[in-house]
Amino acid sequence: MSGAHARPEFLASPDWLAENLGRHELRILDVRWRPDGASRMVFNDGHAPGATHLDWRAALTDRDAPDGMLLLAPPDQVAAALAGAGIGNGTTVVVYDDTASLYAARAWWSLRACGLDSVRILDGGFGAWLATGRPVSHAVPEPHRATFTPRAELRLRLTASDVRALVGSPDALFLDARTPAEYHGFAGGGRRLGHIPGAVNLPVAGTTAPGTGRFLDGGELRELMAAAGVTRTRRIVCYDGTGIGAAKLAFVLALMGHDDVAVYDGGWAEWGNRLDLPIER
Repeated sequence: MSGAHARPEFLASPDWLAENLGRHELRILDVRWRPDGASRMVFNDGHAPGATHLDWRAALTDRDAPDGMLLLAPPDQVAAALAGAGIGNGTTVVVYDDTASLYAARAWWSLRACGLDSVRILDGGFGAWLATGRPVSHAVPEPHRATFTPRAELRLRLTASDVRALVGSPDALFLDARTPAEYHGFAGGGRRLGHIPGAVNLPVAGTTAPGTGRFLDGGELRELMAAAGVTRTRRIVCYDGTGIGAAKLAFVLALMGHDDVAVYDGGWAEWGNRLDLPIER
């Protein structure tokens, strides 16, 4: 079917989640986040039953990263965070947010990059859960600690040196998930403006429907990818400013059946500030 996603198991509909609430091997992570630190209050005001609050920024990014960069946390930091949330080896995880799955996708990619294979994103996030009349809980669960053994999936994450080595390669396709203005060098942060040489702009904001935050159907996503020159014969590298939009774009590509997709989480926060790295405008 033209409207179908190739890997629908990466998504959880509100119906699917409602039917699977209470399953022993299922954990739900509420990764709604607020820059003022109020995400815990947002969680306490109401969440999906059984969900655990996870501050993805504190738990899943490297505390020792340079200012302005949101690099993936070391494996032991991720393992400790997941174990505390009751997530162990073999657990199925559903993550959701209320920001068009940006933070949920970053959590999805972080968990998969550390070896947790069965991770789904709640399509439409908490808003979709509410819109379909699902129950809301105010309980604060205390999950039993589990054991999670991290396993680095090295092909899912690239460093600046990895990316530099791929620039100009016919076997790699760089996808810039930022806005067109940032891609063309008319806006953005960093000491320099522009994009990685050869990169194609595929703004990640266009992969979900305005208002609902649900992912576009398969036919619409295929059209976006075809316009960007996405094929199954090239390795795909996604980047944006700090690896958040890039992770969402990587999720969309995985949803559509692309297996060889990496995220450069240093993003423009690193590339744009390093004068030794090439750029295009």
